[in-house]
Amino acid sequence: MDSVLAVDITASRHLKEAIVPVTPLHMHLLQDRRPPGAPYGAPPSGYGPPPGPPPSGYGPPPGPPPSGYGPPPGPPPPQSRGYPGQQYRQQQPQGGYPGQQAHSAYGGPPGGNAYHPHGPPPRPPTQVQNYGPHFEGPNHQDTQPYFQYSQCNGKKKALCIGINYFGQNGELRGCINDVTNIQNFLCSNCGYKREDMVTLTDDATNPRMMPTRENIIQAMQWLVRGAQPNDSLFFHYSGHGGQTKDLDGDEADGYDEVIYPMDFEANGHIVDDLMHDIMVKPLPAGCRLTAIFDSCHSGSALDLPYIYSTEGKIKEPNLAAEAGQAMGLVKTATGSSQKADKISKATRTSPADVISFSGCKDSQTSADTEEAGSATGAMSYAFISALSANQQQSYQELLVEIREILRSKYSQKPQLSSSHPMDTNIMFIV
Repeated sequence: MDSVLAVDITASRHLKEAIVPVTPLHMHLLQDRRPPGAPYGAPPSGYGPPPGPPPSGYGPPPGPPPSGYGPPPGPPPPQSRGYPGQQYRQQQPQGGYPGQQAHSAYGGPPGGNAYHPHGPPPRPPTQVQNYGPHFEGPNHQDTQPYFQYSQCNGKKKALCIGINYFGQNGELRGCINDVTNIQNFLCSNCGYKREDMVTLTDDATNPRMMPTRENIIQAMQWLVRGAQPNDSLFFHYSGHGGQTKDLDGDEADGYDEVIYPMDFEANGHIVDDLMHDIMVKPLPAGCRLTAIFDSCHSGSALDLPYIYSTEGKIKEPNLAAEAGQAMGLVKTATGSSQKADKISKATRTSPADVISFSGCKDSQTSADTEEAGSATGAMSYAFISALSANQQQSYQELLVEIREILRSKYSQKPQLSSSHPMDTNIMFIV
């Protein structure tokens, strides 16, 4: 019998560690959705397996996530999207973050952070944005980190993944609905075409369209293949999320975030470092990737180094650690957080325009719930609702509106992060 490190999040928000015996997760399918021995069918237009292995040295992690926790007694609260089969103590609502100054080493977001009370917010600037310290380049020239905003007027591609985990412990209800709703919104409001979308759901009849670990990785590679400046790529994941011990020192809370494919018990989870290597590192300057994670423990699920408060300011390392705080041996010391922050900024920044909205902090669960009579993920619902009401919002306004939609019902606090310091008062475009 294995043991895992479990945490009791008490009313005072202290972390209590305990060794809890965990039995292996017993899984069985309610119905077999894969035709026995059926070959992979023809993929959708433009979607084929990439040449060679994924661009990463990560192999499948050993074994499934911890499990064996039964459902809580009495009427269930909204289902959380954490480890399949794991029970979480319901979190208490907490206040927002106080305003913080940006890191002094990097200065304010390029382009300023001015408030625009009249009319729509300005569109992103077209010129290259420089930030951070100067250093000597390879040819002895003065060099400074840079990035470029995307105008989102090039090619548009989307990858949407929804996993209900049919017949498994921790089965969800709203994830496939989330995929349908996100697709409809992108096509109706944002200029996306269905022939440029790939969807992976566990009700698919074609094995190539099922959200297995292999299919998800190949679909991520398809999404970024051939990316150009001003393209707009969209990634949406709705399903279970969790955490595993960080091994490279880039996480302020000591844990990497992971997502769970439908075959995670056999083939393992997908860690945030790998998602970053596949979907962020290959992108050129000026290419946009928008990522939406509707899953538990997803605050830094794409491993982006800049996390923003609702005031539009970059969070200091200790607050970033709180946003990423979770089960177990949390590195709460300021020195550890600052070291992880420096490693993250040194290795995870990008000249591309990458932003992520996640359903909650790394320490929180994200609800699988019901809205307007339909099963849905709380984050997916709030994202669509906020933009349907007003498509001319700044990043800061959108984050505030998403949190406001969820505030009355849920304790989860959606997070905004980016691959570069950004002006959160420019218009959100996709």
